[in-house]
Amino acid sequence: MSIYLLLPIGLLVAIGLWVVSIYNGLIKLKNRTNEAWSDIDVQLKRRYNLIPNLVETVKGYAKHERELFEKVTEARTRAMSAKTVKEQGESENMLAGTLKSLFAVAENYPELKANENFLELQRELSDTENKIQASRRFYNGNVRDFNIKIQVFPNNLIAGMLKFSKRDFFEIEEEAAREPVKVEF
Repeated sequence: MSIYLLLPIGLLVAIGLWVVSIYNGLIKLKNRTNEAWSDIDVQLKRRYNLIPNLVETVKGYAKHERELFEKVTEARTRAMSAKTVKEQGESENMLAGTLKSLFAVAENYPELKANENFLELQRELSDTENKIQASRRFYNGNVRDFNIKIQVFPNNLIAGMLKFSKRDFFEIEEEAAREPVKVEF
């Protein structure tokens, strides 16, 4: 074979390997991002499972706060049915606000604050909030890496052809970021 034939074949093989390398890197980051979202989802489901128990415990002491209980339940339902990362962030902000209201109401009931079940639910919720925050940081770091990978040249050419699209960060409102849900009494 002549060098004129080997050179184009070698160039095609090099380009093919380069495309495969970029594709594999994109798949790796996409899967890491999906795994990170799954971690958030697990913690959110844990939180959603704690909320009905918390509401029932508070209900026993604060029966006349029906409207607040309905708001907490509605916010929980909305958060559980969110489809996109943006919807999830918005619904989580709403849920955090209603939980703050619930704990504010609990302040008015000293016997509730001393209740063993209530204290354990507080600890569980506080632990879950910390895990959600850590999972959110992990997810957002993976989204950042994935978005950078698909936006830089020449990866953006391959990513565009293969229909890789930018991911949304899981964001919370600025106020909520500064003020975590308080669960201490």
